[in-house]
Amino acid sequence: MNLLEQKPDIDRSWTLFLDRDGVINIESVGSYITSWKEFQFHDGAKDAIKALSKMFGRIVVVSNQRGVGRGIMTMDALWEISANLRDAVAEHGGRIDKVYNCTAVNDDDHNRKPNVGMGMQAQEDIPEIEFRKSVMVGNSMSDMEFGKRLNMHTVFLTTKHDPVELPNDLVDEQYGSLQAWSNTLEPAEMIS
Repeated sequence: MNLLEQKPDIDRSWTLFLDRDGVINIESVGSYITSWKEFQFHDGAKDAIKALSKMFGRIVVVSNQRGVGRGIMTMDALWEISANLRDAVAEHGGRIDKVYNCTAVNDDDHNRKPNVGMGMQAQEDIPEIEFRKSVMVGNSMSDMEFGKRLNMHTVFLTTKHDPVELPNDLVDEQYGSLQAWSNTLEPAEMIS
């Protein structure tokens, strides 16, 4: 959609942070994905993650999942969705190294994006993560703010909201889908 002049030089030392709903799967706007049977991958998302798995050393999902805190779905259902997501991506040749979900209802919760708790937890679990060598891909401004608070490069997907005017303090790049963005990247290690 829109390219900016400064694309990072991504290699295996980089970490990719992905929001889930609206990025990997079709978002149920105004509702929640409460079970695996409701989960539908966006067209091209599994192909994109497969390609991105060759470029990034680590891939982490960070997702606000207030539905659990509101009692709309169970924690077990959320764990099942996360496990099945990882398995489905792996069966397609990609990988997701970790999935973090914030189930808090309160916007002030340390882990609820745009707050940085899930990013800090990821770095604690995977010490190789350097935020300045990380990309956050999401479809909301809270995802972009989360990324910028941790000094990440940000990619805004217009799957839920209209495109933003660039340049923008929170958005470095924007595209219509995860696949559209991944198609613009050229992994150095694939050039042999």
